[in-house]
Amino acid sequence: MKLSTGFWQTYKEVPADAEIPSHQLMVRAGLIHKMGSGLYSYLPFGYRSIRKVEQIIREELDKAGCHEILMSMVTPGELWQESGRWDAMGDQMLKVKDKGGRDLCLSPTNEEAVTDIFRKTIKSYKNLPVTLYQINTKFRDELRPRFGLMRGREFTMKDGYSFHIDKDSLDEVYDRIFKAYEAIFTRAGLEFSAVEADAGAMADSDQKTHEFQVIANTGEDEVIYCNETGYAANIEKAQTKRGKLQFDLSASEVTRVETPNMGTIESVCDFLKVPKEQSIKSLVYKSTIGDEEETVLVLLLGDDSLNEIKLNAFLKADNLRPATDSEMLSEGFTKGYIGPHKLSAKAKIIFDSAVNLDAYYCAGANEENAHYKGINPKRDVESFEVADLRLAMKGDLTLDEKGVVDIRRGIEVGHIFQLGDKYTKAMGTTVLDSNGKAMNPLMGCYGIGVTRVVAAAVEQHHDDKGIVWPMALAPYHVYFAEITKSAENKELAEKIYNEILEANIEVVFDDRKAGPGFKFKDADLLGLPLQLVFGERDFKKDGMLEIRIRKTGESLKVKPEDVVSKLQELIKG
Repeated sequence: MKLSTGFWQTYKEVPADAEIPSHQLMVRAGLIHKMGSGLYSYLPFGYRSIRKVEQIIREELDKAGCHEILMSMVTPGELWQESGRWDAMGDQMLKVKDKGGRDLCLSPTNEEAVTDIFRKTIKSYKNLPVTLYQINTKFRDELRPRFGLMRGREFTMKDGYSFHIDKDSLDEVYDRIFKAYEAIFTRAGLEFSAVEADAGAMADSDQKTHEFQVIANTGEDEVIYCNETGYAANIEKAQTKRGKLQFDLSASEVTRVETPNMGTIESVCDFLKVPKEQSIKSLVYKSTIGDEEETVLVLLLGDDSLNEIKLNAFLKADNLRPATDSEMLSEGFTKGYIGPHKLSAKAKIIFDSAVNLDAYYCAGANEENAHYKGINPKRDVESFEVADLRLAMKGDLTLDEKGVVDIRRGIEVGHIFQLGDKYTKAMGTTVLDSNGKAMNPLMGCYGIGVTRVVAAAVEQHHDDKGIVWPMALAPYHVYFAEITKSAENKELAEKIYNEILEANIEVVFDDRKAGPGFKFKDADLLGLPLQLVFGERDFKKDGMLEIRIRKTGESLKVKPEDVVSKLQELIKG
């Protein structure tokens, strides 16, 4: 492509609403154009990278035995009403009515739509398993769209769905798709980690689910990992053990202590001169299952934090939220001084599994300005349950105690789930098994944020000059800057450009009437892997062109007749 006739504009200024490097650089390098809040148009260079991601996905999924389809972006509301998600999706789903008054929505995901296709097509176990996928536009009406393509309202997504007669088949295909995802992100040139994840509202908590996280300092997610054991999980899902703790195991009686204006763990522990792990943190939550609401008292070590996702999964709640101050007051909880001993308020009591039930702790006395010392859970709390509820943290041990975990940040670019029969059962979808009996097939779900992959690549690969594209996702492989005045050298530059094209090398020819400084800044900002420079002054000296490697800054000299072969060598790596 010749830039003199191309459609491209770069910008010096950083957009005011661009908070992270990928958003800033994709706008400045002319890859995307903001249309509105969370809405972007993909410009020529940006769209080429998106299409490269799509092609890698297609090749790997086709090898894995998947079949590509294309579903309508607009979905009938009746399908969502069948599954029960019409109301459950809330205001993230943009709903409209057509001229006939029928409910429609802009698809945020397509479990219902693909299940409808399946139930009208497949009737027997003999046609299973089958895996369908599409690459299509999605719309989610995010309350706070931000970070450019990272969290936009409209985006391109690959969503895939598999159907199975039994769990063994689901596991086999799930593992095959897992390997395909590893191949996709490896080919894309990304540093990533596959981590255990929480299925959220997508599936039951006992089903397999993994996220694929691109490692980046500005990632929204925290990933727990251990180099010694290879364990990795989203912090919301991670199961770890506390390191060695100093529990108070000396038998003692419960004693009441005046703690005026000490409603925090820090202030109480400082006053009593005890470490935080010898105190109990008390949190009050409201859990709703169906039409029933229950009050829950969660008890953690004083220096731990609650993982609400773990609590929600343990309770199997439809909705979970912290109790309000007025609710706690009306039910008899004294905020800042809540504890499990002599609790008058009615609540389900759950101790986190990190709490040593044989040890002695300080905790609220359920009256203002007072705490108890010497509380022993086994002795002093009548009825309780135990569950892993704490948020994993740096310095924890793996469950097998063979390694210490650390935390790094990541960008979720892919997520795979085992859905079980959640959607097929809700939508009355059956096939005949080998005994001729109707059964609800099991499903898997496999997503990749295509546009997010491109943004994550920029987030991971950039420097203070601009983008540093991995070869596989770069819009073009070569930026060819021609800096000449004589007609003879301009003709030679044109000849070299045509030779590069004939060799099927993706090249941008910067033949614009601009100075070398302007061209070099644009070249670094766009960040194509290789920069070929035909500088007339240097060419007169040695008859050579220069190849600069964007990632390393390395510079090579090459004769005109060797340009194509050298570029091919560098592109192949």
